[in-house]
Amino acid sequence: MSATPTPPMTLAFCGLGLMGAPMVRRLLAAGHAVRVWNRSPAKVEPLRAAGAIAAATPAEAAQGADGVLMCLFDADAAEAVVFGPDGVAQAGGLRWIADHSSIHPQRTREFAQRLLAACDADWLDAPVSGGVGGVEAGTLAIMVGGAERHLAPAFAAMRAYGANITHMGTSGAGQATKLCNQTLVATAVVALAEAIGFAERNGIAIDRLAPALAGGWADSKPLQVFAPRMAQAQPQIIGALSTMLKDIDTVAAVAKDSGAPMPLTGTVQQILRMAEAMGLGAAELSAVVSLVTPQRLEAFRAQARG
Repeated sequence: MSATPTPPMTLAFCGLGLMGAPMVRRLLAAGHAVRVWNRSPAKVEPLRAAGAIAAATPAEAAQGADGVLMCLFDADAAEAVVFGPDGVAQAGGLRWIADHSSIHPQRTREFAQRLLAACDADWLDAPVSGGVGGVEAGTLAIMVGGAERHLAPAFAAMRAYGANITHMGTSGAGQATKLCNQTLVATAVVALAEAIGFAERNGIAIDRLAPALAGGWADSKPLQVFAPRMAQAQPQIIGALSTMLKDIDTVAAVAKDSGAPMPLTGTVQQILRMAEAMGLGAAELSAVVSLVTPQRLEAFRAQARG
C-alpha cells in the first residue's frame, strides 16, 4: 500500500547554512509553504527565488506557522533565535519547534522547559546524521527527543528530507543519541586517517583501499565516503572539522557529568584539537589525515581558507 501523502503545511525555517538550505529546498519540493530567516540575509535570496518566503525576524517567520524547524550552529544561537527580543517564542500560535542543531542535552531540556512555560509549545530536539548528501537524497537519520504531543506533524514535515526518523524518548534523548553517532563517526574517521598513513608507507595505492575492503568487516560509510576525500582534498566540504570537534567536546562534557568512561574518545578529541591548532578547523573532517600524511597539509589548509 502506498504511503498517504502529507498535506501541505506552512512552516518556518531558521538557519540556512550547509544543511539548512537544502532542507528548505526539500520542504518546498514536498509542497510545503516555507518562511525562512537567516542571520545573514544573503543566504535567503536563492531560497526566495526557489519559492520560499523571506522573513525579517524569526518571530515573523514563525507567526501562525504550523511548526518551526531550525538548523543552527550551537546552543547560544538556538537560544537567541527562540528566546531573543524578536525570537520564535514571540510568535502567536506557536505549537512546536524541531531543532536540528547539535547541542548539549541539558541545554535542550532547559530550552524545552522555558518554551513550554512561555507559550505552551513543545521543543523537539531533532539532530540529524547523513550530511548534505543525505538531505538532498531525502535519506537523513533523525533522532528525536521530546514530548509526544506534536510528533505526528513534526515527523510529517521532516519526512521531506529524513528517511529514518526515530523518537528516542524525552527531551534531550535525541541530542544524546546524536552524541553517540558523533562518537562513532569521529573515531572511525581518525582510525581511517591512521590506516591511510600506514597504507601509503607500505606501498598500497590508497585509491584501492576502500574498494578492497568493501563488503568486509572493516567496511563502513565513513570508509567509503572519506577515504577518497582524504586521498585528495575536495573544493566542496561535507562537514567542517571544527564542527565535529564542537560535538566531541560536548560528548566529553556529558561523559564527565554522567560518569561514562570514554578513554578512546578523549584521544580522538585531542587529535581533532591538534588538527584545529594546525589551521584545519574550517577544512573538512577528512583533513585530519594531514597529521599522519603531512604532504597533504597545505592542500587541506587551502581548503580551510575556501
